[in-house]
Amino acid sequence: MPSLITLVVIAIVALVALTKAVRIVPQAHAYIVERLGRYSRTLNAGLNILIPFIDRVRAQVDLREQVVSFPPQPVITSDNLVVSIDTVIYFQVTNPKAATYEIANYIQAIEQLTVTTLRNVIGGMDLEKTLTSRDQINGQLRGVLDEATGRWGIRVNRVELKAIDPPASIQDSMEKQMRAERDRRAAILTAEGHKQAQILTAEGEKRAAVLRAEGDAQARILRAESEAKAIQQVFEAIHQGNPDQKLLAYQYLQVLPQIAQGDANKVWIVPSELGKALEGLSEMFGRTQGEPAREKPLRDGQAG
Repeated sequence: MPSLITLVVIAIVALVALTKAVRIVPQAHAYIVERLGRYSRTLNAGLNILIPFIDRVRAQVDLREQVVSFPPQPVITSDNLVVSIDTVIYFQVTNPKAATYEIANYIQAIEQLTVTTLRNVIGGMDLEKTLTSRDQINGQLRGVLDEATGRWGIRVNRVELKAIDPPASIQDSMEKQMRAERDRRAAILTAEGHKQAQILTAEGEKRAAVLRAEGDAQARILRAESEAKAIQQVFEAIHQGNPDQKLLAYQYLQVLPQIAQGDANKVWIVPSELGKALEGLSEMFGRTQGEPAREKPLRDGQAG
């Protein structure tokens, strides 16, 4: 019976020793091993063997890039305004030994260093420049943090300002200013649009009036030319027919109303034949009414 208990104890000790001797390190992790209280070595990913009860794992370090978001911090600008800034830090452990032995808590150290650096950077800027210079602030923060955390075995890859919140009164004033600016731009655009519409309307009316006037003038010219051509054709037809004075007088009297109807006819040209034709027509009317015909004077050499 005592031998059985001894065997059980030996088996338990062997099992514990084996458990402590074998370490499987996950990928992208590193284990810091101390031997008798002093740094011995760093275990990389894979299967590793330790000396039981002599070697122990001091820390397990994550080598992946880590993201830490810090709570809002009040910062005073150069124009004495308090703004609340949220920061996000992207960092990665590059030296597990330094991250374990050079700093007690590197997350807290990075946070405090970020707050201090942020106050120094923002303290030299006014509110407007702070709101519009995020890239510049991020670059300055990253440079200072990367330099300070280098001896801790940490590399700061990126620093982002998640939010910059000015005081409520300043936000209200900025919103009113932006609203007034938008209203002013809208009024300017509306006025310019109305002005452009009036200009286009006036130009269209002017062009339409010019075209109407040109059309009316062209129509009058064509109408006058056609009337003159018709009259000319009538006169030519009459003269080519070799009519007597009575027919000429009758035709002239028919054409006169047509001449009077033309809008462009301000001056009438009365041909010399019209007077003779009218004399012949009056003599014809006189004979018709029974008046004696006037005796024509005898020319020299004619009998009475």
